Amino acid sequence: MTEVTIKVAGMSCGGCVRNVTGVLKALPGVTDVSVSLDEAQAEISYDPGQVNVEQLRQAIMDAGFDSND
Repeated sequence: MTEVTIKVAGMSCGGCVRNVTGVLKALPGVTDVSVSLDEAQAEISYDPGQVNVEQLRQAIMDAGFDSND
């Protein structure tokens, strides 16, 4: 497993956190997700053989949030 922290801009409430968590957990290969509203970031554990960082970022953007490092 590999871990990455991705900045997530645009979250304003617990619903946003649940949304980002849900879209990330739905990706194949993602094993654990911890999203922090206060730190505006997502910590993700994943299998790089099934998903890559760009796909993680794209899922966040598809959910309506900005993801930059």
